[in-house]
Amino acid sequence: MRGLLVTLEGLDGSGKGTQAGLLRQALAGRGVPVRQVSFPDYSHPSSALVKMYLNGEFGREPGDVNAYAASAFFAVDRYASYRKYWKPALDSGEVVLADRYTTSNMVYQLSKLPRQEWDAFLTWVEDFEYGKLGLPAPDLTLYLDMPPELSEKLLEKRYQGDEGKKDIHERDEAYLRVCRESAYYAARRLGWRMISCSEGNNPKTVEEIHREILGCLEESLRQRGGAGEK
Repeated sequence: MRGLLVTLEGLDGSGKGTQAGLLRQALAGRGVPVRQVSFPDYSHPSSALVKMYLNGEFGREPGDVNAYAASAFFAVDRYASYRKYWKPALDSGEVVLADRYTTSNMVYQLSKLPRQEWDAFLTWVEDFEYGKLGLPAPDLTLYLDMPPELSEKLLEKRYQGDEGKKDIHERDEAYLRVCRESAYYAARRLGWRMISCSEGNNPKTVEEIHREILGCLEESLRQRGGAGEK
C-alpha cells in the first residue's frame, strides 16, 4: 500500500517547519518509517525560478507574476523533488511529511484572482499538478492557522528585524491577509483540517500545536488501518 502523504500548510511564520520536524521525531520514535520534505526545495537547481520570483526579479509585487505562471514555477520544483528524492519512500509505504506542497499554490496564488475565478483555479491546480505532472495528492492537509499579525511578529523575530531578508510575499502584509482568506476557502472546499495556532492575541505553545497535529495524524493512520506502520 502506498504510504501517507501529509501536508503542513500555513502562512509564513506559522511554524510549519518546526511542527514538521516535531512530527517526524514523534513518528520515528514509534518506529514509523517517515520522510520529511520541504518546498520550495532551495537546495536544488529546480527551485531557480521560484528564487527569482520570490526575490523580486520578475516584479517587486506578488501580483506582477500571474497566478498560473507563478504556480508553474513551484510545481516544477515539486516535480523534480518527487521524482528524484521521495517517490520510492512513498511507494514503499513510508509517511511523507511535506512542509508546504501543492496546497501553497492554492493559498498564495489563488488570492491573486477575482473571487469568481477561485473554483476554476483550484480545479486547474489539481489537474495540472496531480493530473498532468503526476504528483501524488495529499492524504491529509493540516492548515496551521496563525493570524497574520502574529505571523508578522514571528517573522520579525526570525529575521531579527531585517526587512531585506523577507521575500516579496513576506514583505506584503496586505497580501498575506488576502492569502488567509483564500486558505479558508480552499480548506472548506478541499477538506483540510484547520489547526488553530492562537488563543486570543497570543500564539499557542509549540507543544500545544504539536499535540493537536499528532492527534489528527493518528486518526488518519487509524482510518487507513495503520498505513506506514510496521
